[in-house]
Amino acid sequence: MESVEVVLAMLLAVVASGWIGRMLPFGVPLPLIQIALGAVISGVFRHGVALDPEIFFLLFLPPLLFLDGWRIPKVGLFRDKGTILELAFGLVLFTVLGAGWLMHWLIPSLPLPVAFALAAIVAPTDPVAVSAITSRIPVPPRLMHIIEGESLLNDASGLVCFRFAVTAAVTGSFSPAKAGLTFLWVALAGIGAGVLVTWAVTRTHGILQRRFGEDEGMPILINLLTPFGAYLAAEHLNASGILAAVAAGVTMSYVELSGSATASTRIRRNVIWDALQFTLNGVMFVLLGEQLPDIAREALHPFDGGAPYDPWWLARNALALSLGLVLLRFVWVWVSLRLTILNRRRLGQQVFKPRLRLILATSFAGVRGALTMAGVMTLPLALADGTPFPGRQLAILLASAVIVVSLLLASVMLPRLLRGLEVPPEPEAEQEEDRARQAAVGAAVEAVERAGRAHEGRPDAELHANAYGTVAGLYRNRLRTIEKNVGGGPDAQAARDAEREYRLTALRAERDTILRLGREREISDETARKLLREIDLVEARYREG
Repeated sequence: MESVEVVLAMLLAVVASGWIGRMLPFGVPLPLIQIALGAVISGVFRHGVALDPEIFFLLFLPPLLFLDGWRIPKVGLFRDKGTILELAFGLVLFTVLGAGWLMHWLIPSLPLPVAFALAAIVAPTDPVAVSAITSRIPVPPRLMHIIEGESLLNDASGLVCFRFAVTAAVTGSFSPAKAGLTFLWVALAGIGAGVLVTWAVTRTHGILQRRFGEDEGMPILINLLTPFGAYLAAEHLNASGILAAVAAGVTMSYVELSGSATASTRIRRNVIWDALQFTLNGVMFVLLGEQLPDIAREALHPFDGGAPYDPWWLARNALALSLGLVLLRFVWVWVSLRLTILNRRRLGQQVFKPRLRLILATSFAGVRGALTMAGVMTLPLALADGTPFPGRQLAILLASAVIVVSLLLASVMLPRLLRGLEVPPEPEAEQEEDRARQAAVGAAVEAVERAGRAHEGRPDAELHANAYGTVAGLYRNRLRTIEKNVGGGPDAQAARDAEREYRLTALRAERDTILRLGREREISDETARKLLREIDLVEARYREG
């Protein structure tokens, strides 16, 4: 019963964090509020829950990474693949070496392999933390795609480095060749498992659906279970379950283009995934906050009788490590950017030289999250000879501090760095959307006209002529508006905005009327719900447009 109460308290904290974030006069990031509420649950009410890394990795990461891989724009992902791979793999190795030597220099008593293990687990950025921080900050789309792509892929490289650093600390040996081969297997087998599981599940589901039919909720449940299947399959192969979940999401985005899901399934599925994403994101940070009181208590009053750490000494080293990570990231981004510019100039390509503020924003956007906490908690308790693992509690404490400091730095610096920042315009997206709308509406007009002509000469021909004439007229009007706006520049955008505003005004009037009729019992509540759902779906289209 107590575990149920803890879960309910965590969910209540997630709900409360949203309201607290809106009530505060200054913009405090939602993850920091959730971490604070988790610390309150554990430290004040003594109802915290111990973090089991294996359960955490299995329950939280697969669905969240699957959804991120599913929804990340693939055009941007493949367009900037070179930059993303440099950050996801090259930057991680650079960070492990730089931050590892930095921590060994700051704390000589911390063995070098343990310092490298700590650096490896804080090197990857956390996709959940990145999304949580940037959700309320106007980040340029292209920069956002690069940061999201990096955070989805760098976990594998960081965890492989972490695994080998721990092995070196426990056994005293390290093989670069073996580490390289292991990384290739972990990455490639993980990606392959995610692709194959998603393809097999959707293929099997399609065959069974066509042959036997199914209940409405079954496709959604299968969709929710797919990331767990990909993750477990990869882990069974000693590959990266994290990359498997990401690859499964990317594959699902292409499978979805087959159009096998019905409209109602897609609507319900999106609602469920949005609710699940909000809940799991919040619970992750609440759970992270629940670990902090015990970690701080152990550091200040060790259970094993060791000397307590000086809080100011801990704070100085944690801040030094956090700023060191930002500096290493800045150096890597600046150097790689200079090399990219030189290469494009050599090839005679057009070069955009970003301002220093954009490079700084990229550096501070390297946010760490619950993935770092779960990873560092897997540090072994003892070495091969049975002696306690050196610096384990210190490494856990420093990793926890890096998470909090990175969230603070990002929330403070990113709004200031990105405010008024000029970036290259990306008109291709709007033009692409207009072209797609034009093609879709044109096809709709042709389809309606063909269907109308099929009734010519029949007794009900006049009825169908009036009906298809009305529908075709609506579509032709939309087509004229789209054709007028394609390539129209600022005036076209202003026309779209004005039309959207008028349509939303009309929809609000429709909704108010339906609600009034329902309150006065002139229509049943069932009819009111049906009509309100239709209005809501149309309104959602115009608000997203």
